[in-house]
Amino acid sequence: MPKGRVLLAKIGLDGHDRGIKLIARILMEVGFEVIYTGLRQNPEAVVKAALQEDADLIGISILSGSHKWLLPRTIELLRKNNIGNVPVVVGGVVPDQDVELLKAAGVRAVFTPGVPVNEIIQTIEFLVSRYRNEERFIK
Repeated sequence: MPKGRVLLAKIGLDGHDRGIKLIARILMEVGFEVIYTGLRQNPEAVVKAALQEDADLIGISILSGSHKWLLPRTIELLRKNNIGNVPVVVGGVVPDQDVELLKAAGVRAVFTPGVPVNEIIQTIEFLVSRYRNEERFIK
């Protein structure tokens, strides 16, 4: 049985997907089921996929600089669809001054370039475990 279902998405017009594909592979190797939605997704498509796939965590990669609008919009849509408890993490180029803004919007973790892979794995394992055991049932 997999550790959980992780939905990975690239939102915005960014076409660089090497990093998210690497993270997808690593998460599969440590026991997660990974659903990768592909390039150039919008918040609506990510939320629709999260609903369809019964995701335990959503990981969004963004390098385009549009994180200040696209991430809060994604979290808003998750809440409107009654799945606002699904943890959302972000990886990519996010300026230090924007990290707290994203966390205030509801992002649980931000992984910028250079974060050790083990830290990413441990954080995702923790968030998925907590969601599956506690938060999934909170309304």
